[in-house]
Amino acid sequence: MGIRTLVAMLAVALVVIGALATQESYKVFMPGLLQGAVLTIEIAILGSLLAIVMGVLAALARMYGPAPLRWLATVYVEIFRGTSALVQLFWLFFVLPQFGVTLDAFLVAVLALGLNVGAYGSEVVRGAIQSVARGQWEASTALNMSRPQMLRRIILPQAFVAMIPPWGNLFIELLKSTALVSLITLSDLAFKAQQMNQNTFKTIPIFTLVLLMYLAMSLVVTIGMRLLERRASLGLARGKAA
Repeated sequence: MGIRTLVAMLAVALVVIGALATQESYKVFMPGLLQGAVLTIEIAILGSLLAIVMGVLAALARMYGPAPLRWLATVYVEIFRGTSALVQLFWLFFVLPQFGVTLDAFLVAVLALGLNVGAYGSEVVRGAIQSVARGQWEASTALNMSRPQMLRRIILPQAFVAMIPPWGNLFIELLKSTALVSLITLSDLAFKAQQMNQNTFKTIPIFTLVLLMYLAMSLVVTIGMRLLERRASLGLARGKAA
């Protein structure tokens, strides 16, 4: 699907949200839902940043780190990839206090979702690095580059382009997973919707707005990643031409 189509879909979603917000049966819910959406966006952004850092570090540690670091990275990836995000949220929020460690609910949400997606992201990074043509590695070696120089200047810029689409999918999954944080007392978009529905029983207007808001946020992520992919591909093509 092209960027223009995605932008058109986003525009339609925003227009529909704006139109519904003017209706008497819908506009009463907008302030609370927007407040919840802000929290959802904050968790998604911070969780995504943590996921990127952990994904890159875990991938590089597993590929090039010393044995103890490889072991730690493997344990991290297998634990967070092999258990559900919901269980991880509950463990960090409800179990850690039994050991004397109490974390703020917002911090727990960012940690659990970021670490969970980062574990999947590490495989994306590892696969992208391994997909770089063997000739590039050999040319870097012939130029007497150290491994850090090789990765920074030759391998990672090419791998970065291959990483973008799967990372975009992971960011959208993280965004949708933010709905789980309502179970640890955070008033995100999903929590606000459930609360309003229990108080008013206006299921159709509430969850219609919520559906459109999640769609709009997902489309923003998709468009951003498509533009980033296009720019990175052009930059890589210019580099090869030079």
